[in-house]
Amino acid sequence: MRAVTIVAHGGVDALEVRDVEDAPEAKADRVRVRVRAAALNRADILQRKGHYPAPPGFPQNIPGLEFAGEVEQVGEEARAFKVGQRVFGITGGGAQAEYVTGPESTLAAIPANLDWAEAASVPEAFITAHDALFPQAALQMGERVAIHAAGSGVGTAAIQLAHAAGATTYGTSRTEEKLERVRQYGMDEGIAIGNDPARFAEKVKELTRGAGVQVILDLVGASYLSANLDALGYSGRLMLVGTMAGSSAPLDFSIVMRKRLRITGTVLRARSLEEKARATRLFSAYVVPLLERGVVRPVIDRVYKIDEVRAAHERLESNESFGKIVLMIGGES
Repeated sequence: MRAVTIVAHGGVDALEVRDVEDAPEAKADRVRVRVRAAALNRADILQRKGHYPAPPGFPQNIPGLEFAGEVEQVGEEARAFKVGQRVFGITGGGAQAEYVTGPESTLAAIPANLDWAEAASVPEAFITAHDALFPQAALQMGERVAIHAAGSGVGTAAIQLAHAAGATTYGTSRTEEKLERVRQYGMDEGIAIGNDPARFAEKVKELTRGAGVQVILDLVGASYLSANLDALGYSGRLMLVGTMAGSSAPLDFSIVMRKRLRITGTVLRARSLEEKARATRLFSAYVVPLLERGVVRPVIDRVYKIDEVRAAHERLESNESFGKIVLMIGGES
């Protein structure tokens, strides 16, 4: 099968599309999927650079955490899906290939109103956003939530899900232009930060008359920590999801203790199969119906062919993208 292959660690020149060994046959509860499209994530860039290896049991040289395609083969213990059925799902690696094999518990049925590119842009972003906002942060109707990097794949998914749940949504970005685009997805207030995260806390306190927000979804990282603590109200919850701006920052314990804050780190890729299965099950139960009804929808920046993977990586690294970047592996979009 053809697959995006990391031939060395470094820049985009380390990526090639090569013929590699086929994905394993489906046995037990496994399902083999003919991949039609796969989306990019920043984890792919880190893996290419040698900073984020795939978990044990997954290809170390084939990136890709999410995919959409058709069931090609099912194991003897698999019961949820049939050959030919359209599915999308998550995996620890290897999705940017013509075939991928994984447990049926990490797959969900694709709604009929989504094409391949749209479907491929959903799983990682929407599962991450839903899991962080609801099972972990326990976001409630009427609460205020701030979402950093609102124009990213996870950001646009989180804005939509929080809005659908009746929360007041505050989105941040470095530029006003991205914030204007996010408004159509249910963002109530946009905060252009530029290069000064402190502006975020100042604006939140102004908009909330000093009360702060109950939940913050931080997709950026270390440089936002102080502003996050300042912007949270009493008993607020900070979800740490990304580290684009670093992974280490001083923590003022007195603020955390005085406000009785809760700080939680989360990552999807390295979780156990049981945890991934639960997150996928909740996604299938609560998010897929919203996708089917058009209440929430995937946001795509650009679609590339698999042979254009280097250009796709360059686009993601530019930080100019809005929404997801998708690779078409086979079939039409």
